[in-house]
Amino acid sequence: MRAAGMVILTMVLCTPCSGVRAQDTVAEEAAHRAALLAHLPPDAAQRVFGLETAPAPGPSAAIGSYERGCLEGAVELPADGSNWQVMRPSRNRAWGHPVLIQFIERLAAKMPVEAGWRGLLIGDIAQPRGGPMLTGHGSHQIGLDADIWLTPMPNRLLTAAERNEMSATDVVAADGQHVDPAVWNPSYLKMYRAVAREAEVARIFVNPAIKRELCREAGTDRAWLSKIRPWWGHDYHFHMRLVCPPGETQCRNQAPPPEGDGCGKELAWWFTPEALHPPPVHAKPLLLSNLPHACVAVAEAPARAADLSKPR
Repeated sequence: MRAAGMVILTMVLCTPCSGVRAQDTVAEEAAHRAALLAHLPPDAAQRVFGLETAPAPGPSAAIGSYERGCLEGAVELPADGSNWQVMRPSRNRAWGHPVLIQFIERLAAKMPVEAGWRGLLIGDIAQPRGGPMLTGHGSHQIGLDADIWLTPMPNRLLTAAERNEMSATDVVAADGQHVDPAVWNPSYLKMYRAVAREAEVARIFVNPAIKRELCREAGTDRAWLSKIRPWWGHDYHFHMRLVCPPGETQCRNQAPPPEGDGCGKELAWWFTPEALHPPPVHAKPLLLSNLPHACVAVAEAPARAADLSKPR
């Protein structure tokens, strides 16, 4: 039963990004997009939202669930801040709910003290109107998910070419069983712990080997480990998810994590052959009609006037 559940979740979260990596280069990303667009039906939600280049007007609202929803009134994370830099800017996926954008800015500012990192390199957040992405993710649809690279921000501004082409730091050993001792250092524990302790954070998805190492190093302070959830991939970035903003009745929270630190039998399953070698799955793409009804209006709304002339 558990294996069947995992396969279903894989279909929901990972099938659209089969063969696609979150850190693909510009050329790789373009090839994957073209191949997918050639086969998607006209009313596929991935096509409708994936081709939008500007946000929908109106007050900010996360609509639906993390894996089936959209985003109204999105705002864009500036490409550069004192303690962050946006990666893969050519994808136009640095959009999010204002609550998430402000949270990223505050979190990045804490990293020098909390983890000894100069700042954060920010990967995919959401598309201008959220919704299913053409490549790379099954979630990230309501502007409350963000990928953060496991490469600390350098002490200089990266060039446009570097942001679109360089690879992130892989902290997992080649066998997938442990972290790489040549890369892993105490700052990673400090960084994950600092993020997990934030009240707004609902989940942090990590490679199972990273979860195992955090369980080993955490010591007696273990409450924060419940938010650290193992998932396939995530060896060079982690996926941070926030709870729905207060008062947003159209936003659907994920159920709270199970009680406990998640370091026992639940974690052990991720190192079984069943988990290490899951069978390939193929799911039908979401159609616009599969999303909350309010997402139709978000998809069809004219772009905000301020964004119509913005160069891309």
